[in-house]
Amino acid sequence: MTRIQLLKKRLSEIATSLKNSDQALALLALGSCGKDLMDEYSDLDFFVIVKQGYKMWYLDNLNWLESISPAAFYFRNTADGYKFLFQDGVYCEFAVFEESELNQLGAMDGSILWKDKNFKKFDLQSGFSLPKTQETRPEWMLGEILTNLYVGLCRFRRGEKLSAYKFVQNYAVDQLLNLLQMQNSSNQPDKFDISRRIEFRNIINTDLLSSFIQGYDKTPQSAISILRFVDEHFIINQFMKVKIEELVR
Repeated sequence: MTRIQLLKKRLSEIATSLKNSDQALALLALGSCGKDLMDEYSDLDFFVIVKQGYKMWYLDNLNWLESISPAAFYFRNTADGYKFLFQDGVYCEFAVFEESELNQLGAMDGSILWKDKNFKKFDLQSGFSLPKTQETRPEWMLGEILTNLYVGLCRFRRGEKLSAYKFVQNYAVDQLLNLLQMQNSSNQPDKFDISRRIEFRNIINTDLLSSFIQGYDKTPQSAISILRFVDEHFIINQFMKVKIEELVR
């Protein structure tokens, strides 16, 4: 089975699992998987729409996913959803909404992969943007760092070097600086930009910092430097670590 075949099979399995769960109303496939433009470096982005009163059940009980294939890594990255990696390497980012929340969703580029006969008509291009999330829990920041490295390296492999640069050398580095700053409260950062005056706040050696930001063509080298640092100083998911290392090789 090719990687693309596996991704399509997993989407179909998720749709079937939701259908059998009785309280789901629709599966909305977003991005490349919603437009059937997946390649070997794609992940699965989707929204699950559920009946009123059942949102927390789907968020607190991930058996509707883990019954398909075991999970290797996941964390709740927003109030509405997760970043989730199956043991077979399929990576997902998803959120769960009740039908009454549909008017809060941002305009989406995708398609309705499955829907219950009772699901009302929904315009994928309507709605409002969802707010960005920034938490102060170390495990949340580490989850963001690892997934930013993973997604960034997938995009680098695809040839999207600028997007890869942003995910690894901007987003992941910012989360790492936030994490280090939280451990050193003796000086206060700029509340709008963690990078301001970073060279004077003594939370990280600037030579080490430069190894995290090696430039447009060196995202893999930057990623492995970040990964080694967080693995040395924090407890991270080792399965995710291996997957990131595989993308660097």
